[in-house]
Amino acid sequence: MKGKVILKKIGIGIITAALLLSQPMQLVYAEEENNPEATEEAADANPEEKTKEQIAAEEAAKKQASYDTPVDTNGLENWPTGPNVYAASAIVMDIDSGAVLYGKQIDEKRYPASITKLLTVLVALENANLTDKITFTDECLNFLEWDDANIGMRVGEEITLEEALYGVLLASANEVSYAVAKNVGENLGIGYDGFIELMNERAQELGCKNSHWVNANGLHDENHYTTAYDMALIASAVYQKEDFQRIEQTLEYKLGKTNLVEEERILDQNHKMLWPENYYYYPYAKAGKTGYTDQSKTTLVTMADNGNMRLAAVVLGDYGVDAYEDTRNMFEYGFGNFRKVMLSEQSKSEDIESFADSNAYIVLPEAVDFTNVDCEIQLSDTDGNNADMATAVYTYRGNIVGKAEVKVSDIYKEKQSAAVTEKKNSKKSAQTEAAKDEEISWKGYLPLIVMGGITIAILFVFLPIWLHLQRKRRKNRRRR
Repeated sequence: MKGKVILKKIGIGIITAALLLSQPMQLVYAEEENNPEATEEAADANPEEKTKEQIAAEEAAKKQASYDTPVDTNGLENWPTGPNVYAASAIVMDIDSGAVLYGKQIDEKRYPASITKLLTVLVALENANLTDKITFTDECLNFLEWDDANIGMRVGEEITLEEALYGVLLASANEVSYAVAKNVGENLGIGYDGFIELMNERAQELGCKNSHWVNANGLHDENHYTTAYDMALIASAVYQKEDFQRIEQTLEYKLGKTNLVEEERILDQNHKMLWPENYYYYPYAKAGKTGYTDQSKTTLVTMADNGNMRLAAVVLGDYGVDAYEDTRNMFEYGFGNFRKVMLSEQSKSEDIESFADSNAYIVLPEAVDFTNVDCEIQLSDTDGNNADMATAVYTYRGNIVGKAEVKVSDIYKEKQSAAVTEKKNSKKSAQTEAAKDEEISWKGYLPLIVMGGITIAILFVFLPIWLHLQRKRRKNRRRR
């Protein structure tokens, strides 16, 4: 009788489990039937079914939605109102202080396209000489599609690194970018892949937190992405290089004959804001890099100098020539609404003994006073080899308004030492408490463990006896 009851319970349990498992499937089917996004995705999967007018209308709606997306810095109290832009992400950064003057979704990950080449050039300039030889192999050319930007380099052709950088920056040549990474990497003993690792490491050193680089030219890859903020850091760093500025300010460069090609190649600057006769020319623009893929849309980095401030503007996910209009409007906003505040003229934090650069400054709008700015000390050398130096990061309502290298004070060192000691003591205390809790927990379960052990022992002893008696009773019944 008991056996039947047990089997009945097992059967009920199986049926219940089956019913419970069926519920998620029903929910999934119901969600698919009622989810409007599923319909949209299905429609997107068959773009040929849409008319050109429908596609154009959708693009116009997306563009307007991007334009209407709020500018984040416009939400800061007493901050001047910046222009709306068509770009999905946009930033204006002061090159020398790192201050963010304008920001729209600056930490959103997006595809960079050819503005990647700014980081490629930065790493190359820091790890090679301009006279180094760049040799082109099959590997440098065989990935090119028919519509990828290139200058027609051939297998076995040789040029100098300086000549190659003109090809990278002016003509945005993808095969040249690859060759630069490959040759510089091989000279360092790390190859092309090692050069890409250097790109990632250098970006992290600059403070980039949401970028990942898998190639040297920016051709589309889902794992190749950056942000407007990270790109502005890279742009600010490469603009400090005189060789970069010299190459960028060249509007037309003649690449002379090589070991394989007799004819000279003419390389023109692609950035329209640098050409005086172009409609989009901007007189303060000094350098920059264009980019485009179907996935990234238009990307653009521009550096400008009005004689008082040097600014870097980045737009990601923009729409064709609107990128130039957006950039111009952002520069006009940046140059027209902010001022430098010299740190040497302000009262120092007790944590700071002195500034590494006596001309260090932050950037603020007229309506914001220095007393409303917060300062955080970030140690430059976490290993402790140079514990005196640190970076002072100045923020206003969470927005970075400048950074400066500083020598920390004895007061700061004492506070840090006390904090480290407190952290160690806290860790020891936590470990002690955890050990006590574990001991208490073990003691609490001990009676249950003992009772369980006794129960199991009883079953092992008496179960065979009970089974023997049951068999004996069945035999006696049969004999009757």
